[in-house]
Amino acid sequence: MATTSRALALAATLLTATVALYMTLVAVGNITDFGTNQQFVRHVLAMDTTFKDDDLMWRAITTTWLQDAAYVAIIVWESVAALVLLAGTWLWLRRDHPRARRITTYGLLMVMLLFGAGFIAIGGEWFAMWQSEDWNGLDAATRVFLLSGVVLVTVHLPTAGRSGQGDAT
Repeated sequence: MATTSRALALAATLLTATVALYMTLVAVGNITDFGTNQQFVRHVLAMDTTFKDDDLMWRAITTTWLQDAAYVAIIVWESVAALVLLAGTWLWLRRDHPRARRITTYGLLMVMLLFGAGFIAIGGEWFAMWQSEDWNGLDAATRVFLLSGVVLVTVHLPTAGRSGQGDAT
C-alpha cells in the first residue's frame, strides 16, 4: 500500500474512532444521566421557551409520554450509531478497508441524520428551538453534523489502487 493510502487509512481509522467515542459517550451519558437531556427534549418539544407565536404553537408536543418516547428513540439511535462506528473502527484496524468504509458510512449517516434532520431541521425549525435562549442545541448539533461530514469525506477520498467507484483497496 502506498504511503498516501496508509496515511488516509490511518486518518479514516482515527477519525472514525473519534466519532465512535463521541457517540458512545453521548449515549452512555444519556442513559446514566437520563434526566438532564430528558428535560432538554421535553422543553424543545413543548416549545415552552419559544416566542409563543400562535401560528407555530400548534406544533408543540406537551404529552409527557410522547416526549419521553422521542427521547428514548434518540438514545436508541445514538447507541446503535455508536456500535456501528465502533464496528467500523474495528474493521479499519483489521485493515478490511472495503467493509470498514461501508460500515463507517452507515454509522456516519446515522449520526448526520440524527443531528442534521433530527436536531437541526426538526428541533431547530419545526419546534423553533432557535428561538430559545435556554434550550437551544443548534450550535452543538451543527458541530457534530460538520465533524461527521468531514469524516465521511475523508473515508471516501480516492487512494492509489482504488477508484472512487469501487471498494477495492
